[in-house]
Parts: sequence; C-alpha cells; structure tokens
Amino acid sequence: MKKIMLILAVLSCLALIFYMYKTYQNNKIYNNPAFAYGNGRLEATEINIASKLSGKIENIYVKEGDFVDANQKLAHIETNTLDASKKQALAIVKVKEAELAAAQATVLQKISNLNNAKNRYERAKSLVVKNATSQQTYENDLAIFESAKAELAVAQANVQQATAAIEAAKADADRIQVDINDSTIVAPLRGRIQYRIAEPGEVLSSGGRLLNLVDLTDVYMTFFLPESTAGKVRLGAEARILLDAIPNYPIPATISYVASSAQFTPKTVETKVEREKLMFRIKARIAPELLNRYIQYVKTGLPGVAWVRINPNAQWPNFLRIKKIVNNKDSIK
Repeated sequence: MKKIMLILAVLSCLALIFYMYKTYQNNKIYNNPAFAYGNGRLEATEINIASKLSGKIENIYVKEGDFVDANQKLAHIETNTLDASKKQALAIVKVKEAELAAAQATVLQKISNLNNAKNRYERAKSLVVKNATSQQTYENDLAIFESAKAELAVAQANVQQATAAIEAAKADADRIQVDINDSTIVAPLRGRIQYRIAEPGEVLSSGGRLLNLVDLTDVYMTFFLPESTAGKVRLGAEARILLDAIPNYPIPATISYVASSAQFTPKTVETKVEREKLMFRIKARIAPELLNRYIQYVKTGLPGVAWVRINPNAQWPNFLRIKKIVNNKDSIK
C-alpha cells in the first residue's frame, strides 16, 4: 500500500512539474513582446456576378462549390429580341449602302453635267468677246454652269450623308452585338462559386445578380489587437496563420491592413472583458502564389489564430516556423 502511495505521489509530482513547465513555456510564448496574436476566421474577396442587361435566364452552367477559371462561361441570358434587333440594323445598313451607291452614281452624273456646262460657258465667254454670240447666250451658259456646280455640291453632300447613315447603322449593329456578347456571362477571375442567387427561367432586371464568386487568390484573416499593441504593427510585417483544422502547419502571411481608428471587437471573437477594450482591426493576407498552388484546398470561414511579428529581428518560435513537405516528412525552415 505504501509503495502504491509513493508511486502516486511521484506521478503527481511529475504531473505538477510538467504542468508548471508547460505553463512557463506558454507564458513565455504568449507574453513575448516581440509577437502579438488574435483570433479570427479566413475570409476572401467576394464578387457578385450580375447581368448587365435585363432578360430571362436561359441557362446557368455552374453549381455551388465549382471552381471556375477566368473567362469561363457561367450563364446565358436569352437574346431573341437582341438577335432580331441586330438583323434589323444589318438590313438598314444594306439599305443605306444602296442609297450610297445611288448617291455616288448621281455625283458622277453631276460631274459630267458640270464639265459640259463648263465647256459651253468657256466657249460662250470667248465668243462674246469677239461679238460672235449674244450676251444673252453667254449669260444663259453661265447660269447653267453655276447651277451644275450647285447640283454637284448637293450630290456630294448626299454621298456624305449616306456614308454617315451607314456608319450610324453599323454602330447600332455593333452596339447590339456587344449586348449579345454581354448576355453570355463569364467569370472575371479564377475562383469558386459560393452561391447561385438565381435559377434558369427567372427574369432579371438590369444589374440583377446571378452568382456569388469567391476570389481564392485574395484570402486573409481579420483579427483584432488592443491599441497598446496595434500601434507597433507595421504594414508589410510578417505574420503566421494557424488554422484550427491544421494547427501544426503555420501559413505565411503579410499584414496588409491596420485600421486607422479603434473599434469594439466582435462579440463572437473575444470575452466580455476584452470586448470592453478598444481594439484595432488588422488583416493578415496570404500570398496569392501560395494560394494558387493549393487553390483546391482553400476554404473560407475556417477559424484560427493570426500571429504577427512586431520585432522584425525576433526568431519565430518552432511552432510558427514554416514547414515544407520533403519525401513525405516535415522539415522546418
């Protein structure tokens, strides 16, 4: 019995020593002035995909959770009315082109008439000096010549007007084609479809939303630090994100935002006592190239802790050093 009691006493002492050691280590880490930390969740930039034009949704080609690439087709709005309008505009172009051809032919005719009138006028002008023709004939030929010049000017103006009408009709057809192209909605960037806001068959107004897209190359964690610490955080400072789902693999990040004014922390993040303190909102952004490498695994909403190195000369603790996978084993750098 005494032996058992002795063993239990030894085990209790060892447990107490281990607890005190862990407490010391935790205090050493969490109270290190060279580092600061705060709770948060992974967030990403969200983009609402909307229809430029009003119309009926003909099809949506993606589902919630799908990964999409930039310029990938996402949805299509019916274009029956636009197709008809384009045909009408192209028909008008053909009509105006026919009018232009007629106007150009008229110009050629008026040029011929002008040349004839000019020759008659020149002959009459030389003959009237020699008294070989009457003054009345000279004046008549002059009037015909001036009239021919005016008729040519009118014909040339008609050509310009017909040309402008063709350009306007073509511009109208091009505008309609742009609307037809915009009826096929494509992804503005690479990301993941988070929500389908509308479904095929629904009629959207101009600017109506169809999908919600998450930009997985712009992922960050928002956390809060007290004013006494936030003032020491600089933009561009190194940070580490520890997610609850993978606590043994710190994710490198960079401080991209520090609020210019203090605010209260969200009630879901801190305790009641801490909520009474003024806190500064800070963002730790993950590098886009790292996100692109593991984009299939990126998920938003995951909780974790963001650590920021306030003293750039301080060494990261072992649990915050970046690990690489080498031959299926972890290596620390």
